[in-house]
Amino acid sequence: MSGNTFGTLFQLTTFGESHGPALGGVVDGCPAGIPLSEAVIQTELDRRKPGQGGVAATARQEADAVRLLSGVFEGLTTGTPIGFLVENQDQRSRDYSKIMDVYRPGHADLTFDAKFGLRDYRGGGRSSGRETVSRVAGGAIAQELLGALCIHVQAACVELGGIPATLRDFGGALARPFFSADPHVVAAWEDRVRQVKAEGDTLGGVVEIRATGVPAGLGEPVFDKLDARLAYALMGVGAVKAVEIGAGCGAARKLGSENNDQMTPEGFGSNNAGGILGGMASGQELVVRAFVKPIPSIGKEQQTVNSRGEAVRLSIGGRHDICAIPRIVPVLKAMVMLTLADFVLLQRRLGR
Repeated sequence: MSGNTFGTLFQLTTFGESHGPALGGVVDGCPAGIPLSEAVIQTELDRRKPGQGGVAATARQEADAVRLLSGVFEGLTTGTPIGFLVENQDQRSRDYSKIMDVYRPGHADLTFDAKFGLRDYRGGGRSSGRETVSRVAGGAIAQELLGALCIHVQAACVELGGIPATLRDFGGALARPFFSADPHVVAAWEDRVRQVKAEGDTLGGVVEIRATGVPAGLGEPVFDKLDARLAYALMGVGAVKAVEIGAGCGAARKLGSENNDQMTPEGFGSNNAGGILGGMASGQELVVRAFVKPIPSIGKEQQTVNSRGEAVRLSIGGRHDICAIPRIVPVLKAMVMLTLADFVLLQRRLGR
């Protein structure tokens, strides 16, 4: 019940802290015979590692080199737990010594103390965004299972700093700064990041994740709806504050006649449902958006308190991203892949 394991049949358990010796995880429940190598996992980790994101990136440098410890033999999964490890190399814990007794606004410092009575103040410990390295590695394993079933997941940034993308070109997103879905908006995003960085502030954004090849009927009709589990998965990422499926919040402003996805013998006429009806996949493309808050570590002076309840003025130094995008994009993609892999195995229990 400690919240370090995700999934029912395809399970990922993660461990490690931002300033500890390493992070890692165990994937349990992956079927035998799936091709898997460190190189496959490394490709996804390289998209998340520190230093990505150009003008928005942290100065921290980590190779994020993964080691497979178990569960793979001669390039194939064995059906046993798959253990992996990623060592930390570029920690600078001294950057946090002056705030060891101070609650940083927007961080989990106060709540960690309230829950456990102590906390690792070095980079936030388990609540650090660095914990997500294990999710990306686990998601890469899920991706291999899904790929064998012709289920493919893509993710891209569709809004940054309040500036939305117009196009949805997911195929080219991996080659663009910010993993942008729109090549024409990148320059405006870069200007916005430079402006906010000069002001000592940070930015949020919106990431869209799409999945094709998801078979109709995947999911459950009541508490374990596919959309509910996707929202749970994405909201479990620290920076995410809201999730939309399909038309999302816009559906509340439509008429029923506008929001319904009418059907013909040739298929659906629209996809306001985001590929999910009654908690189960409709066979259409899954469309999910995650809304990411600004990085809470900012250079501007803020009002806060310390652990004794005394007023403190705080300006946070250290090495931080200006925006969680683009590094959060592969994290959110990973959480969708882990969810789909779990539902695939749950569906197999029904003999389908």
